[in-house]
Amino acid sequence: GTVPPPTATFLLTSKEDAGEIIDQQKRLGTNTIQVVDKLKTGIHKQIKDALPGVKIVQVIHVIDENSVAEAIKVSENVDAILLDSGNPNLEIKELGGTGRIHNWELSREIREKINIPVFLAGGLNYTNVREAIETVSPFAVDVCSGVRTNGNLYKEKLKLFFEEINKTSKD
Repeated sequence: GTVPPPTATFLLTSKEDAGEIIDQQKRLGTNTIQVVDKLKTGIHKQIKDALPGVKIVQVIHVIDENSVAEAIKVSENVDAILLDSGNPNLEIKELGGTGRIHNWELSREIREKINIPVFLAGGLNYTNVREAIETVSPFAVDVCSGVRTNGNLYKEKLKLFFEEINKTSKD
Protein backbone atom coordinates (compact mmCIF):
# COMPACT_ATOMS: atom_id res chain seq x y z
CA GLY A 1 0.00 0.00 0.00
CA THR A 2 0.91 3.65 -0.09
CA VAL A 3 0.91 6.37 2.53
CA PRO A 4 -0.89 9.65 1.68
CA PRO A 5 1.40 12.68 1.14
CA PRO A 6 0.75 14.61 4.38
CA THR A 7 1.76 11.61 6.49
CA ALA A 8 5.40 11.28 7.57
CA THR A 9 6.95 7.84 7.20
CA PHE A 10 9.90 7.33 9.52
CA LEU A 11 13.00 5.18 9.17
CA LEU A 12 14.50 4.77 12.66
CA THR A 13 18.12 3.80 12.17
CA SER A 14 20.98 3.07 14.53
CA LYS A 15 23.47 3.03 11.65
CA GLU A 16 26.40 5.40 12.17
CA ASP A 17 27.53 5.68 8.54
CA ALA A 18 25.91 8.30 6.27
CA GLY A 19 26.32 6.11 3.18
CA GLU A 20 24.64 3.13 4.85
CA ILE A 21 21.76 5.36 5.99
CA ILE A 22 21.32 6.67 2.43
CA ASP A 23 21.23 3.10 1.08
CA GLN A 24 18.77 2.05 3.79
CA GLN A 25 16.40 4.94 3.01
CA LYS A 26 16.56 4.24 -0.74
CA ARG A 27 15.47 0.66 -0.08
CA LEU A 28 12.60 1.70 2.20
CA GLY A 29 11.47 4.97 0.60
CA THR A 30 10.53 6.83 3.79
CA ASN A 31 10.24 10.61 3.76
CA THR A 32 11.89 11.05 7.16
CA ILE A 33 14.99 9.51 8.74
CA GLN A 34 15.37 9.40 12.52
CA VAL A 35 19.04 8.89 13.35
CA VAL A 36 19.16 7.38 16.84
CA ASP A 37 22.95 7.37 17.25
CA LYS A 38 25.79 9.72 16.33
CA LEU A 39 27.22 9.64 12.82
CA LYS A 40 30.74 8.24 12.94
CA THR A 41 31.31 8.21 9.19
CA GLY A 42 30.04 10.97 6.93
CA ILE A 43 27.94 14.00 7.79
CA HIS A 44 24.27 14.97 7.78
CA LYS A 45 24.80 17.21 4.73
CA GLN A 46 25.87 14.13 2.76
CA ILE A 47 22.49 12.54 3.54
CA LYS A 48 20.61 15.76 2.67
CA ASP A 49 22.44 16.12 -0.64
CA ALA A 50 21.83 12.48 -1.61
CA LEU A 51 18.16 12.49 -0.55
CA PRO A 52 16.58 15.84 -1.44
CA GLY A 53 13.21 16.31 0.23
CA VAL A 54 13.88 13.70 2.90
CA LYS A 55 13.80 15.17 6.42
CA ILE A 56 16.34 14.24 9.08
CA VAL A 57 15.49 14.01 12.77
CA GLN A 58 18.56 13.53 14.98
CA VAL A 59 18.11 11.93 18.40
CA ILE A 60 20.09 13.53 21.21
CA HIS A 61 20.31 11.51 24.41
CA VAL A 62 20.09 14.10 27.17
CA ILE A 63 22.74 13.25 29.75
CA ASP A 64 24.56 16.47 30.72
CA GLU A 65 25.74 19.84 29.39
CA ASN A 66 27.67 18.04 26.64
CA SER A 67 24.26 17.00 25.27
CA VAL A 68 23.30 20.67 25.00
CA ALA A 69 26.46 21.48 23.00
CA GLU A 70 25.91 18.44 20.78
CA ALA A 71 22.29 19.44 20.07
CA ILE A 72 23.27 23.00 19.17
CA LYS A 73 25.96 21.80 16.77
CA VAL A 74 23.81 19.13 15.11
CA SER A 75 20.78 21.45 14.82
CA GLU A 76 22.50 23.38 12.03
CA ASN A 77 22.33 20.37 9.69
CA VAL A 78 19.05 18.57 10.46
CA ASP A 79 15.33 19.35 10.33
CA ALA A 80 14.41 18.49 13.92
CA ILE A 81 15.92 17.19 17.15
CA LEU A 82 14.36 14.45 19.28
CA LEU A 83 15.43 14.58 22.92
CA ASP A 84 15.39 11.17 24.58
CA SER A 85 16.69 9.32 27.60
CA GLY A 86 19.40 6.72 27.17
CA ASN A 87 23.16 6.66 26.91
CA PRO A 88 25.01 5.81 23.70
CA ASN A 89 28.32 5.91 25.60
CA LEU A 90 27.69 2.67 27.52
CA GLU A 91 29.30 -0.61 26.45
CA ILE A 92 25.81 -1.82 25.53
CA LYS A 93 24.29 1.36 24.13
CA GLU A 94 20.94 2.66 25.34
CA LEU A 95 19.39 4.31 22.28
CA GLY A 96 15.95 5.14 23.66
CA GLY A 97 13.04 2.99 24.74
CA THR A 98 14.26 3.15 28.33
CA GLY A 99 10.95 4.22 29.86
CA ARG A 100 12.96 6.71 31.97
CA ILE A 101 12.72 10.49 31.99
CA HIS A 102 15.80 12.69 31.74
CA ASN A 103 16.67 16.20 32.92
CA TRP A 104 13.95 18.39 31.38
CA GLU A 105 15.81 21.55 32.40
CA LEU A 106 18.56 20.54 29.96
CA SER A 107 15.90 19.79 27.34
CA ARG A 108 14.43 23.26 27.84
CA GLU A 109 17.89 24.79 27.49
CA ILE A 110 18.34 22.94 24.19
CA ARG A 111 14.91 24.03 22.95
CA GLU A 112 15.72 27.66 23.81
CA LYS A 113 19.09 27.58 22.02
CA ILE A 114 18.17 25.99 18.69
CA ASN A 115 15.97 27.15 15.84
CA ILE A 116 14.40 23.90 14.67
CA PRO A 117 11.53 21.83 16.13
CA VAL A 118 12.24 19.80 19.26
CA PHE A 119 10.43 16.54 19.96
CA LEU A 120 10.48 15.34 23.57
CA ALA A 121 10.64 11.64 24.40
CA GLY A 122 11.80 9.53 27.31
CA GLY A 123 9.58 8.02 29.97
CA LEU A 124 6.53 10.15 29.23
CA ASN A 125 3.16 8.99 30.53
CA TYR A 126 -0.10 10.49 31.74
CA THR A 127 1.35 11.27 35.19
CA ASN A 128 4.18 13.45 33.89
CA VAL A 129 3.44 14.64 30.33
CA ARG A 130 1.79 17.86 31.48
CA GLU A 131 4.82 18.85 33.58
CA ALA A 132 7.15 17.83 30.75
CA ILE A 133 5.33 20.05 28.24
CA GLU A 134 5.12 22.98 30.63
CA THR A 135 8.83 22.66 31.47
CA VAL A 136 10.25 22.11 27.99
CA SER A 137 7.62 23.55 25.58
CA PRO A 138 8.51 21.04 22.85
CA PHE A 139 7.09 21.15 19.33
CA ALA A 140 5.66 17.66 20.01
CA VAL A 141 5.99 14.69 22.35
CA ASP A 142 6.90 11.10 21.50
CA VAL A 143 5.42 8.31 23.61
CA CYS A 144 5.57 4.53 23.46
CA SER A 145 5.91 2.55 26.68
CA GLY A 146 3.96 5.18 28.64
CA VAL A 147 0.71 4.20 26.90
CA ARG A 148 1.25 0.45 27.01
CA THR A 149 0.63 -2.38 29.44
CA ASN A 150 2.57 -5.62 28.96
CA GLY A 151 3.77 -4.28 25.62
CA ASN A 152 0.26 -3.68 24.25
CA LEU A 153 -1.35 -0.32 23.58
CA TYR A 154 -3.70 0.40 26.48
CA LYS A 155 -6.65 2.63 25.56
CA GLU A 156 -7.17 4.02 29.05
CA LYS A 157 -3.53 5.16 29.36
CA LEU A 158 -3.72 6.72 25.90
CA LYS A 159 -6.95 8.55 26.81
CA LEU A 160 -5.45 9.84 30.08
CA PHE A 161 -2.27 10.88 28.24
CA PHE A 162 -4.22 13.08 25.81
CA GLU A 163 -6.42 14.46 28.59
CA GLU A 164 -3.28 15.66 30.36
CA ILE A 165 -1.88 17.19 27.15
CA ASN A 166 -5.13 19.09 26.68
CA LYS A 167 -4.77 20.54 30.19
CA THR A 168 -1.41 22.14 29.45
CA SER A 169 -1.33 25.90 29.50
CA LYS A 170 -1.66 27.45 26.06
CA ASP A 171 0.57 30.46 25.39
